[in-house]
Amino acid sequence: MAAAKHLSYKSELRHLQIELVKAHRHVMAHGRRVLVIFEGRDASGKDGAIKRVAEHLSPRDTRVVALGPPSDREQGQWFFQRFVPHLPGTGEFVLFNRSWYNRAGVELVMHFCTPEQAQAFLREVVPFENMLVSAGMLLIKYYIDISRTEQRRRLRARARDPLTQWKSSAVDNAALEHWDDYTRARDAMLRATNAPGATWTIVKGDDKKRARLNILRDLVRRIEYADGRTHVPRPESQCVFAYRADRARLLER
Repeated sequence: MAAAKHLSYKSELRHLQIELVKAHRHVMAHGRRVLVIFEGRDASGKDGAIKRVAEHLSPRDTRVVALGPPSDREQGQWFFQRFVPHLPGTGEFVLFNRSWYNRAGVELVMHFCTPEQAQAFLREVVPFENMLVSAGMLLIKYYIDISRTEQRRRLRARARDPLTQWKSSAVDNAALEHWDDYTRARDAMLRATNAPGATWTIVKGDDKKRARLNILRDLVRRIEYADGRTHVPRPESQCVFAYRADRARLLER
């Protein structure tokens, strides 16, 4: 049974990646710009999802951006300045593994910024993203969430595995301790930044493989291309859904 399930996963993954390659060829041919932001709790599966999205796309026209902490010089700049050079150019597909939204999450919870700085960010990010969308950029934002139990299991497994120990950090180790703080920060961020043209899509990530397939389904269906969408099933509504404040309770299930 497990082997059959794995083969089914691999088969659909291949089909969706083929469709995504078709979509990317359309993006390149028509000079479009695609920016996909992946946010979520620690150990929610962002790395694995991004890997499956980027795996077979043109390496010359695809970039995965995962910025480290800002330098002393960058801390003195306009907040968004260090992200701008990484935005997609003509025909490019860029994936942010965390983004400017760190300010409303990790930085706020771990006191790497002040509450006033976080509030300023929440006021400024929507106009900033509106400029990107008005300039013709396709902006897609995913927030991957997991349960407290699953996060604990993954963080422990990560710390034990010599191949993934490099992922462990002081911030990761504090994730469970600050679970409720991250929940409040997440809710405030989603409410304040779910704007037309730059809405949030929520992904339930406890089942990694299911989450990856549904992200790919959603992503392919969001990109217009010749003969697109007809061969791609809709994502499962209980796994991937558009954020709405009145559905926020689904994040806790």
